Amino acid sequence: MANTTYTIILQKLPDSLAEMQAMPEADLKDPAKTAALAIAAFCLYPKNKDEAIKMLEFLSGPRGVSAYEKQFIADRFRDKDYVPRSYFAGATPDNNYEPSTPYTLNIFENPYSRDNFNEGYLTLHVNSGGADSARQIKLRTKPSTGEWFLWEQFLLADIRKPVEADPWA
Repeated sequence: MANTTYTIILQKLPDSLAEMQAMPEADLKDPAKTAALAIAAFCLYPKNKDEAIKMLEFLSGPRGVSAYEKQFIADRFRDKDYVPRSYFAGATPDNNYEPSTPYTLNIFENPYSRDNFNEGYLTLHVNSGGADSARQIKLRTKPSTGEWFLWEQFLLADIRKPVEADPWA
């Protein structure tokens, strides 16, 4: 499975937990789809923090989202609402990270993605239109249900500023 790419296409980004749960990707049986929904939840955060956290709670399953994680997310969004959009196809600094629709994500495994698979973990990767290296999304399976939950993510790291926010552009 090393170097496998999963293309996830979302027709719409959800505006609420109920909308997310109604999406076919929300059965959480496919780790790449769980990762895609996490990115979608982060896209909502600048517009509706509470609903985005509810989505992340759902995607995190029994683990939940800690107070530390909530604070970390809030800190990362203080002046950079564009970072999660940068993962979608077509989103670049030149177009202020406006993705093309439908929303397309290319999520992939690398040779090390399954190093802890026997313990129930899978590390997926996604490229950003504003970064030189891929970002990681680690998921954990719940064997009794076959669901994949968000375990940890490195999606909110800094990227290049969009042209409209870059005084040197």
